[in-house]
Amino acid sequence: MSERFLLVKQSQPLQGFVEVTGAKNAVLVIIASLLLAEGKSTLYNVPNSADVRCFIALMMELGALVHFDIKQKILTIDTSTVNKIEVSPEIMNMMRASILVMGPLLARFGKARVALPGGCLIGARPINYHLQGFRRLNILLEENQPYLFASTNTSTSAPQHERIALEYPSVGATENLLMYATLKPGETVIVNAAIEPEVLDLIDILKKMGASISCEPGQVIRIVGVNHLKPVEHTIIPDRLEAGGLLLAACVTKGSVHLPNARADHMDIFLEKLREMGHEVYTGTNPTPTHPLQGVSLTACQNPRGINIKTGPYPGFPTDLQAPIMTAMALSKDVSTVEETVFENRLMHVKELTKLGAQITVEGQKATIRGVEKFYGTELIATDIRASCGLVLAGLVASGETKIGNIHHWERGYDKLEEKLRFMGAQISLINPDDEPTRQIEESLLSKRVA
Repeated sequence: MSERFLLVKQSQPLQGFVEVTGAKNAVLVIIASLLLAEGKSTLYNVPNSADVRCFIALMMELGALVHFDIKQKILTIDTSTVNKIEVSPEIMNMMRASILVMGPLLARFGKARVALPGGCLIGARPINYHLQGFRRLNILLEENQPYLFASTNTSTSAPQHERIALEYPSVGATENLLMYATLKPGETVIVNAAIEPEVLDLIDILKKMGASISCEPGQVIRIVGVNHLKPVEHTIIPDRLEAGGLLLAACVTKGSVHLPNARADHMDIFLEKLREMGHEVYTGTNPTPTHPLQGVSLTACQNPRGINIKTGPYPGFPTDLQAPIMTAMALSKDVSTVEETVFENRLMHVKELTKLGAQITVEGQKATIRGVEKFYGTELIATDIRASCGLVLAGLVASGETKIGNIHHWERGYDKLEEKLRFMGAQISLINPDDEPTRQIEESLLSKRVA
C-alpha cells in the first residue's frame, strides 16, 4: 500500500463562508455516555472523522446497533443490545478517548474490562486521575496487562456521598467520573473539575437523559445519582478547534472568513490573541443571556504582530490550538513565545516548521519564535492531530509544494477539513486515499448498521 499524504501548494488569500462541524472532543464522550441509557438515541452534527468511526466500531463491539448517515451527519445508536463489558486492545489502542467507556460500563453493568488506551504521542496523558477518582468511589481495580478490570464494591450497598478533589482539572477524568456518578446511589461532588465546552456539552445531554447534575462556582460539579436514564436526541456543539484552524488559515494567507455557527464564547482567549496580532475579529450580533455569541468573522491584517501565549485548562489558551497558531507566529514581524503547560511532548512540530524556514528555538517547554518573511515548501511529518493542522497552514504560504505525511492524525481529528480549505481557495489535495484500516472499519459499519 502506497503512503498517503497531503499535498499543499502556495495559495492565494483564502476567503469564504464556512460551516463548522461538530466537535470531535465532545462527540466521542457523548457516544460513550449513550451506554448509560438502554434504547435508541440520535446525535446530530456528528463529524465523519477517523476517531468517530473508531468509536462507532468500539460501540458495535460492545453489541450496540449503529446507523451513521454520513451525509446528514446523523448518528443513531441503539444500546439495548449491548451485552459486553470488554473492549479489545485493537480498538482501545487506536485512540485515548476509548477509556471513556469505563465509567458508563461500570454504571450500567457494575464492571468493565478495558485495555489501556493509545493515541497521539504528545505526552504521557496518564489515566491515574481516572483511577484515583474511581477508587474514591469504591471501585475495585485490578491490572493484568494489557487489561484493566474494574468492578463496583458490592459490600457497600448504602448510598455513598463522596467528594473528589482532582489534582489537575483533567477533562477525561472529569467526564469518566461524572458519567459513572449519574447512576451511583448517593451524591458525588467533583472539585477542580474540567469545565471545557465539551464537558458542558456532555452535562447537557446527561441532563436531557434525566441525570441530576449542577455546576457550582469554583469548578465544582455536583451529581446526585438517579435510578435510570433515558435515550435522547442531541446536537453536538460546533468544533472550536476546527474553527480556530479555519480562522488561522485566513490569518496566514491574509484573507478573510466567516464561520456562521462557530461559538465565539468557546474561544474567548484565542480570539483575543488574534486581535492582539492585529487581525479584525467580529463575533455575533445582539447577543443576549439566552443566546450566547455565535458566528465569528475575521479579516486578516497584512503585517501581524508577535504575541506570547501560555497554554492551560479552559478558559485558558487551548493546547489544541498551540501548534496552528505557532505557524502564524512564525510569519509575524516580531518575536513571539509559546509556553506549553498541558502536554510535555507538544512541541514536536517545531522541528517540522524549521524545515520550512521558521526560526524557532526550544528550551524545555518554552518556544521562542522569531518571525520570518517566507516559508519554503518541503516534505514534513505530522506528529499529532493539531500539528497536522499547523503544518497544513504553513504549506498554504510556503513557496512551491509541501508534502505532509502521517496524515492519519489529520483524519482522526477533522472531517474532510481539506475540502473546506479548498472551498476557500486553498490548493490542497489528499493523495492516494487508500487506507486499509479505515476502509475495514467503514466496511464493518456498512455490514452491521441498522436503520
